[in-house]
Amino acid sequence: MTRRRGLSPRGWVATILASLVISVTFIAAGNDKRNFEIVKNLDIFYSLFRELNSYYVDETDPEKLITTGIEAMLESLDPYTTYIPEEDMDDFRFMTTGEYGGIGSLITKRGDFVVVSEPYEGMPAQQSGLRAGDRILKIDGETMEGKETGQVSEKLKGPAGTEVKVTVERPGSDKELEINIERRVIQINPVPYYGMLDEKTGVIILNNFTQNCAAEVEKAFKDLKQNQNMEQLVLDLRGNPGGLMDESVKIANLFLPRGSEVVSTRGKVEQWDKTYRAPREPIDTLMPMAVMINRGSASASEIVAGALQDHDRALIIGQRSFGKGLVQTTRSLAYNSSLKVTTAKYYIPSGRCIQAVDYAKRNEDGSVALIPDSLMKEFQTKGGRVVLDGGGISPDVTLEPEKYSNITIALMMQQSIFDFATEYVVKNTSIPQPQNFSVSDELYQNFIGYVKSLDDFQYESESNDQFKKLKSAAQKEEYYELGEEAFAELEKILQPNVERSLELAQDEVSELLAMELMRRYYYQRGAILYNLRFDKEIKKAVGTLNDAAAYQGMLQGSILSHAGDRRYN
Repeated sequence: MTRRRGLSPRGWVATILASLVISVTFIAAGNDKRNFEIVKNLDIFYSLFRELNSYYVDETDPEKLITTGIEAMLESLDPYTTYIPEEDMDDFRFMTTGEYGGIGSLITKRGDFVVVSEPYEGMPAQQSGLRAGDRILKIDGETMEGKETGQVSEKLKGPAGTEVKVTVERPGSDKELEINIERRVIQINPVPYYGMLDEKTGVIILNNFTQNCAAEVEKAFKDLKQNQNMEQLVLDLRGNPGGLMDESVKIANLFLPRGSEVVSTRGKVEQWDKTYRAPREPIDTLMPMAVMINRGSASASEIVAGALQDHDRALIIGQRSFGKGLVQTTRSLAYNSSLKVTTAKYYIPSGRCIQAVDYAKRNEDGSVALIPDSLMKEFQTKGGRVVLDGGGISPDVTLEPEKYSNITIALMMQQSIFDFATEYVVKNTSIPQPQNFSVSDELYQNFIGYVKSLDDFQYESESNDQFKKLKSAAQKEEYYELGEEAFAELEKILQPNVERSLELAQDEVSELLAMELMRRYYYQRGAILYNLRFDKEIKKAVGTLNDAAAYQGMLQGSILSHAGDRRYN
């Protein structure tokens, strides 16, 4: 936060608060009760801060206190109304543009240091030789020991054309490596992959709704249709957290006639209420189409899926989406900071609200709950199909999400797969292409041996979890003493066995291991190519499109889809 010259931290904070109270006093002149309450409480807050600053026993950080107060106040409203200080504005711009100045890599905290988790293919980090698994020791000579991920990220970022010197420790190397990297503008492509799934089915994966993502989707679609003979499309929005609403309108417009309603916003300020319609001629309104969503699909993803569903243009496949239907507007504040404030809610063409919870109505403990099934209302698509509200988008074809075993979750949480891959790369210069690679029994046994050798690997089996609950219940009800020996024997039998658990979970662990290895040798595109070979949800989407009678039946309402069935909501 930039401060004015001549004022101490306490001085500028006090000046801001005093100015705020004075300005609001003038605005609130009159008998308006609400304005009086605003002025009264701001006056109380300023008085409290002044007394705290003067008399608290220890030294206080005025900026930290005010920021904490602001964040706590906004948190009481909803998770999306947030304060953005000047130092965080670059990250905010990256979220909306997908663009920043830096080296182009993902990093993660491991112990006392931050480690490179994935350099982006074709970006300065990868081109300069930085590898996944490299431990970042210094940046421009300054030690990074004890630094958090955000602090290291800020050091790596900078104006395009400037150079940064990164000192790393690399597994398999005896000495520290100094790597000079020239920063440049990093533009993350929102479409990391598109291609053909079979002779007639194309897929476009969209990761986020940043500026110009609609143009990338359109380019991919035209290439698939004109050059690869695509006859039907799977648009994959799984895990897409959303982004710019304007881009969601443009993407929906690619497949909806000009003038079609895509989304409307309604809020407190009536003049901001608006209906957004498809502004141009589409590129295709007839091709069979499936849209993939899951619990990670939110906001702009839900607008696209909901609009295509409400116009009976595509079948939605997967799991119910997140239910983030709150509209944020960015308002500029003093000292180059901003407020991202919720100003309205999203409504899709059938009239359904996307928002899944009402943050204005909280439980006694402050929590908020999903809209209950009993309050779900029926709406109709353009063709008369029944769909339900309640927040989020309900798929026409609901798929059970994949559930991982306890051992798999432990491996991911403790990054054991990541660490094994780092060691594997040191000993193996290459592996087969994504289309041909598989985790052999020999490789998997090596992985089991590696995990067993870890002194700090912690794991609780599902059976042991359930046993502990049974033992606790038996002790409370005084049954435990009657079968104490039996309990002791069972506890011994159910002690976690890492090797046995890994053998039982071989299929799911092998898939995650293969994906990590793909990222090491073939980067993000390689991991996607490998995953598409085994993705059960994608296969279901292709099968649904291939069944023309079922596809048309669900779109026309002659076959009941899950979207209008309360059992699936």
